[in-house]
Amino acid sequence: MTITITAFENSPDGGKGMARDMRVRWAFEEVEQSYDVRLLSFKALKEPTHLELQPFGQIPTYQDGDLTLFDSGAIVFHIADHHAGLLPKDDNARARAITWMFTAVGTMEPPMLEREVARFLEGDESWHDARLPLIDKRIRKRLGELSVIFGQSQWLEDTFTAGDLLMISVLLRTRSSGILAEFPNLLAYVERGEKRPAYQRAFAAQLAVFNAGLKR
Repeated sequence: MTITITAFENSPDGGKGMARDMRVRWAFEEVEQSYDVRLLSFKALKEPTHLELQPFGQIPTYQDGDLTLFDSGAIVFHIADHHAGLLPKDDNARARAITWMFTAVGTMEPPMLEREVARFLEGDESWHDARLPLIDKRIRKRLGELSVIFGQSQWLEDTFTAGDLLMISVLLRTRSSGILAEFPNLLAYVERGEKRPAYQRAFAAQLAVFNAGLKR
């Protein structure tokens, strides 16, 4: 049975690869595993059929036989744990790579998501103009800390891992704001990730869905 993931039928990111199914697509491409995609409308996300798979009404989900998973970080970890190519064989290096996975989604991403909520959902609030600089300050603090740790490395470990996959996916959220460009080593890191053939295939697959939606 082919693994099936869910994705937006019409992604709000405008085909820029920000929707979280992109992370899962990228992981599948890195480990060279096939998968199917079931596209969902925003209405379908809140219907009982989908809520049985994803109780928070989000994407992506992952179905493989009688196993159903949700949360992009957990899905990427499952893929990395079951297929060679995204986690080092050395126990210590593997543990560090997993640590970076958790760091990406648990430490780095929250203020970036907070910024998106502030911009797109709270723009009309009276306190919006005062709040956004505070969020940006928190983002810069996190990026500054990561920049120091990262230095001039190519990847977080000696080779590309699932930690890099999630970290780069998260850092991409800061590029349109111009904040990422303030940290040249991190910008170069993200650009290296985008050049990977697996990333390019995943991006093309997600973009094709967006373009098809424009034609409907």
